[in-house]
Amino acid sequence: MTIAIERVGTWQGHGVDEAKLVSTTGVEVSVITWGVTVRDWRVPVGGVLRPVALGFETFDPYPVHSPHFGALVGRVANRIADAKFTLDGKTYSLPANEGPNCLHGGPGGLGRVDWDIEPDTQSNAISFTYTSPDGEMGFPGRVKVEAVYRLEGYSLSLDLSATTDRPTPLSLVQHHYFNLGTGPDVLDHTVQIDAPAYSEVNDALLPTGALLPVSGTPYDLRTPRTLRDASGAPVDYDLNLALATRRDPAKPVASVVGPDEALRLELFTDRPGVQFYNGVMTDCPVPGLEGRRYGKYSGLCLEDQAFPGALAHPHFPSIIITPDNPYRHRCRIAIAPN
Repeated sequence: MTIAIERVGTWQGHGVDEAKLVSTTGVEVSVITWGVTVRDWRVPVGGVLRPVALGFETFDPYPVHSPHFGALVGRVANRIADAKFTLDGKTYSLPANEGPNCLHGGPGGLGRVDWDIEPDTQSNAISFTYTSPDGEMGFPGRVKVEAVYRLEGYSLSLDLSATTDRPTPLSLVQHHYFNLGTGPDVLDHTVQIDAPAYSEVNDALLPTGALLPVSGTPYDLRTPRTLRDASGAPVDYDLNLALATRRDPAKPVASVVGPDEALRLELFTDRPGVQFYNGVMTDCPVPGLEGRRYGKYSGLCLEDQAFPGALAHPHFPSIIITPDNPYRHRCRIAIAPN
């Protein structure tokens, strides 16, 4: 099966290309080289291709208006307190792009640069590569990253790997915003996540270092529930859920069913956590796919990740990679008829 590639724009003197994957089940996924961004993802429902992820019709709105729609973010996803960290006795300063903190690798992070692209028609896959130079966004080390998206049936897999020439932190995240229905919000989606604990955060959404049990809280998603409380009011989610440590890798860590029950999403990952976000701060001023307006609660994110705050809390699993300890990360998302 051929993989169509076309030029869709330019970014800082680089041409931005888009590749389109089509599976034997009729699923279509379009990915642009800017930020390895999944611009459009469509699944057949009742003879019609339904968009299941938030995005824009063209490239131009992304650099200005996208809250990381469909992007691959890093070098370090999530928040780094006070935009600095210490490694091997040296403190590194980063650009602050969310108050005093650094979010998703800074304003020029991996989700906001143009990557090289290579199609693999035999595997129905696309390989994206980028070399981040030493000192980019303040991070030490030269890091070579490869991201491979592969579409098989109803499943989109992402294989991530990276090497470095010196110790440096690296924690990458796929940042899809999903809406499996046809309505303006995701509050009536049914969500289940196999996570017995969550990361406590302060008012700035920075982890305190404590992992707390989800029992008795709105964060207990171990049994399916909608994103409303008992009175029907919306519940806000923007937190790291610590996944069960003794889990079957063949089983999804999270599942979502749309409000019309036409589609089911399943997430498989080798990461210890998932940042669950239901668009609490989303307010996009320009139209998205098919002219839709993306406001509060318009999409939900299931960002499989290392624990945020790992650089400040050494008891969390380390995100430091070295020349002898490269980065490996794999996830798979299946969105299929329920």
